[in-house]
Amino acid sequence: QVQLVESGGGMVQAGDSLTLSCAASGRTFSSVAMGWFRQAPGKEREFVAVISWTDDNTYYTDSVKGRFTISRDNAKNTVYLQMNRLKPEDTAVYYCAAGEFAMFPGLYDYWGQGTQVTVSS
Repeated sequence: QVQLVESGGGMVQAGDSLTLSCAASGRTFSSVAMGWFRQAPGKEREFVAVISWTDDNTYYTDSVKGRFTISRDNAKNTVYLQMNRLKPEDTAVYYCAAGEFAMFPGLYDYWGQGTQVTVSS
């Protein structure tokens, strides 16, 4: 029912910025929140940020607080992740997901294909 498409990834140097976007489409969209996750080679998928569709509630993992900002455009069914002062540790495939307002991957119902972010130094 829902399809998610991420875009905006790329290769940058430490300290640079990138903005990711996630466009949602489908006949029915009932998820209450949109989240961002990332996965590095050999590591499990980890939570990054989440935002509610109905209010301004957001939540971030400690490693990105103060550097990343999640936002949304309800009319366009699009969620963004503004990433500033990027570090090599941020290198990963970034995924957007639709589901509950939570930090656990198992509570999300729909996932995008992922977009690669590579930070060099």
